[in-house]
Amino acid sequence: MEQPTIVTDGRRIKGNRRRRALIEATLRVIERDGVSGVSHRTVSQEARLPTSASTYYFTGLEDLLTAALSSVMTEDAERVRRLTAPGDNRHELALLFAGVVALPGHLLAEYELFLLAARRPALRKATDEWLDALRDFAYCYTDDPVRAWYAAGMIDGILLHSLLRDEKPTAAEIETAIRALLPGPPRNP
Repeated sequence: MEQPTIVTDGRRIKGNRRRRALIEATLRVIERDGVSGVSHRTVSQEARLPTSASTYYFTGLEDLLTAALSSVMTEDAERVRRLTAPGDNRHELALLFAGVVALPGHLLAEYELFLLAARRPALRKATDEWLDALRDFAYCYTDDPVRAWYAAGMIDGILLHSLLRDEKPTAAEIETAIRALLPGPPRNP
């Protein structure tokens, strides 16, 4: 039997690359200037693309911000979900977050977008995905929904507080906090 030929549309690949470049540029603009600094012009300049590119790939600034928020929250939720695998992964989660707080620029952009979602309910699908991933991780160590909710809040609190401090929490400190709230053995050995 003959193998099917995979046809690659170069325009689609170029379009996906440009769209991704605009999303990444949006995150850099938010990191540097906040959400208020996002415009089609600033994002396009940051991406080194013509201004018309952002208006071509995104129907408006809301669409661009939604894409940026969805992108980072989906990516981060997936990283946490990988740690819901069998075994004790609290140390790995602490290492993951220690790496995140060590390079706070991306985290700052994420929380700017997180706060925007608090004001715009249409953006909350992506933040819900992130919070669900944190709670799913907690459910690996507890069956108490309140404890799982506290764990998600604690993790977000640690990440948010790290933006306000010059001295970032270490992986050991983060792990200690996680183990204090989720002390039991993994429920998924």
